[in-house]
Amino acid sequence: MKTYFLAIPALLASTALVHAGGIDRSGQSINALFENGRYAEFSFGHISPDTSGTSVAALGSRNSGNATESYMQFGAAYKADINDKLSYAIIYDQPFGADIDYPTGTGYYAAGAQADLDAHALTGLLRYRMNDNFSVHGGLRVQTIEATAAVPFVGGYTVDGDRDTGVGYVAGVAYERPDIAMRVALTYNSSIDHDVDTTEFGAVMSTTEIETPQSVNLDFQTGIAADTLLFGGIRWVDWSSFDISPAAYAGATGGASLVSYENDVFTYSLGVGRRLNDNWSVSASVGYEKSEGGFASNLGPTDGNKSLALAAVYTRDNMRITTGVRYVNIGDAETAIPGFAPAAEFEDNDAVAFGVKVGFTF
Repeated sequence: MKTYFLAIPALLASTALVHAGGIDRSGQSINALFENGRYAEFSFGHISPDTSGTSVAALGSRNSGNATESYMQFGAAYKADINDKLSYAIIYDQPFGADIDYPTGTGYYAAGAQADLDAHALTGLLRYRMNDNFSVHGGLRVQTIEATAAVPFVGGYTVDGDRDTGVGYVAGVAYERPDIAMRVALTYNSSIDHDVDTTEFGAVMSTTEIETPQSVNLDFQTGIAADTLLFGGIRWVDWSSFDISPAAYAGATGGASLVSYENDVFTYSLGVGRRLNDNWSVSASVGYEKSEGGFASNLGPTDGNKSLALAAVYTRDNMRITTGVRYVNIGDAETAIPGFAPAAEFEDNDAVAFGVKVGFTF
């Protein structure tokens, strides 16, 4: 089984975790750390969601129009060996994000509401191989976030958050059996604190504490037949501790949060990869995230998802080109506003993501 076949579980990373729990975007993958030799990769994804709902009869039975904008996702990584035991990787990703923009002129109660959140992270990792089977890895993550939002139905509320930088850490362990292409990796990502300078209602200055959540990734792969690989993963994110509550918004709403989530989220994936020949490999995988029920935020009206992804890899000399497409069935959700619970129902929504990744070994 050739070594480049070990990359099969990472084939679809460039299509992102579209509409995963909370505002999850990249899944915080560290797969590049396990590449052989010196390696560099660049990836981008284009995600096109279609998320619309209809208000209840008491609010006019108005359709919201598509509230989620298409967006791009970028990533890059570089990995190298220091010696036979020690290696390192530098990974750039966009771990969290939101692009919500309700069309105006629809008569929907949240028409004109919008939210944008951008996060960028640079992670430096070291990996120490204790023997052929066990290794440990860890490092630091530097992350920036910035955000804006407008909620017209709350007294014309607006907020602009300046860019802020925070630092967290990563720690994990892995077990490998190279003879059967087996690897199991467990990785913990710490929470990261941000103190964001915010301007509310266009003039009110405040500082808003935002803590991006801690998470745990369990990734596995194993050969199950000649040139055939089973792979998958489980990701837990502590979304129940995530809260954005700017001071003036909380005051205007009697203590409500601008964005918060009631439940932690588990995201599952399982797939099969197949090497067709020396140049081509393909894979298919499914994903699942449970619908938790309750009321979703008007700035994130989704609840769980199911997905199907297909990918192909072309390898030639020291270059590997991966293309992938993912279809996501977005879970139905209900939203609420003071005096109306539910206020709207979001049903039969979906998203399509397309990604490309180019990797080089040196």
